[in-house]
Amino acid sequence: MTMPAETHPDPVREEIVNYQNPLLFLKIWEIQSHGATFGIPEHWPWHYHREVEFLAVTEGSIGFQTKREYGTLERGDLVLFGSSQLHRVHKAHASGLTFIVFQIDLLQHFEPGSMPYLNAFAELTEPLGKLNYIFREQPAAREEAFSLILDIYRETQQRERGYELAISAAIKRLLLLLLRRDTKGYLQVSRDNDMIRLRPAIDYIELHLHEKIAVDDICRLLNLSYHYFIRHFHQVMGMSFVDYVNYKRIKKAERMLLTRDMSMTEIGLAVGIPSMGQFYKLFKRHNRCAPSEFRERMKQDFFCHES
Repeated sequence: MTMPAETHPDPVREEIVNYQNPLLFLKIWEIQSHGATFGIPEHWPWHYHREVEFLAVTEGSIGFQTKREYGTLERGDLVLFGSSQLHRVHKAHASGLTFIVFQIDLLQHFEPGSMPYLNAFAELTEPLGKLNYIFREQPAAREEAFSLILDIYRETQQRERGYELAISAAIKRLLLLLLRRDTKGYLQVSRDNDMIRLRPAIDYIELHLHEKIAVDDICRLLNLSYHYFIRHFHQVMGMSFVDYVNYKRIKKAERMLLTRDMSMTEIGLAVGIPSMGQFYKLFKRHNRCAPSEFRERMKQDFFCHES
């Protein structure tokens, strides 16, 4: 597609996404624009965020740009921006515009049973934005993805009992759609043999989260060299060994914060992070809030929900 001419450099802004529900790691909202102003703005800043973003147009026309392409979306269209991918949008027509922005940390939605597919969405070799060809070339896939995003938006608005389950199920269906409709093979899935080979390491991590976990112990368990294991783990799991261990520790801490009457120090020790400074740092990196704030938010959400 033809790119609009750049007459001057535009600033770049990192957007910090505040999740509507800390356990779902997402933010979704509707934007409406009924003003007369449209077209490419004189000052059109770029932005990016760690989360993947889906943009779905329910009324009107919107223009978008990444570093690779410029395109226009009409009603019923959607586009995917990968993690930390620079992008910007503008109103493309004088008529009213309504669209939904869905930002999500996809990697937080992988559980032990779906871990073989984590590296496919980790953007190790290809940005997820390359999957937009699915929406352009496969109308049925576009319609299904669009419907799933609308369902997620409605669930967050209505917040009926079990809405978290409904949203999690819709996210899984969205991931499955992308995986099965990727005819160009951008999403590379770990081979079963690779996961079977790493299974003892995964089990060891799960059983010893409360202890210091040394890479050398894992290497001896698998009879692999240090450098080969580190490289192989990253290729198969889509994240480094250290990041995976920290991810599992923080997920366990989240569960304990919601189900146990324990102090932060006790929880930190229970998940293998005895340093409170390190515990708070890692927790905020994953949840954008302190552990105490996380616990309070979830309690408030629960009681509002029940009432």
